[in-house]
Amino acid sequence: MSEVNRDITMEFADKEFTFRLTPQDVTKYFNSMTNNNKVAPSRNLLMTTVNQLERATLKPFLENPLTVMELAGAVLEEYSPDIDIIVKKPSSTLSD
Repeated sequence: MSEVNRDITMEFADKEFTFRLTPQDVTKYFNSMTNNNKVAPSRNLLMTTVNQLERATLKPFLENPLTVMELAGAVLEEYSPDIDIIVKKPSSTLSD
């Protein structure tokens, strides 16, 4: 399995940003999401995990909620370990 603390570097708008994610960061992110609150947790994840020297440069990009969601999604996708998951179909016979 891959390491759980990861530095993820992304480039967009001709700028480079490094995010350091830990299991605690990701858990806090998912625990704070609700049906009516997705952008704020995503923004918080990005702002709290980006390299401190890059925060001021990142902040203007987070004014657009779609950009926030796209960036958070990219960071989380990169953080996710590569595992093979197979979901098996249930048997058509019922057991008593």
